[in-house]
Amino acid sequence: MRAAGRQGQEGPAMTLRSIRFDPRPKVDPAAATTVHEWYQDRTGAFSAGFWASQATEIAVNYEEDEFCVLLEGTVELTDASGHTETYEAGASFVIPAGFTGTWKSVTPVRKFYVVHLAAEAPAA
Repeated sequence: MRAAGRQGQEGPAMTLRSIRFDPRPKVDPAAATTVHEWYQDRTGAFSAGFWASQATEIAVNYEEDEFCVLLEGTVELTDASGHTETYEAGASFVIPAGFTGTWKSVTPVRKFYVVHLAAEAPAA
């Protein structure tokens, strides 16, 4: 892996830029959720950051793939068929694009996330 960039690419080489995630970002206790987006690529399809919520349950319909690292709290994800997975602090998991169901923050939750929104497939 080359840190300075990639060869064989059109245009200028990409430069490595570290994004350090704050382990204890500020959370607004009066808000239902807090989001700190620390990185987004120039296309807007890839982003990473921090998300926190109070105990809550919301309906979700994921258009993007999301990788989560749960820093604090307990989450229950229930799919449209009723299957539930429970994640606790320290867990890492992926929510695939197309997931429909509920996200339940059983307790206040803090997580790091990485999101990728795939380009739509060209029409046939």
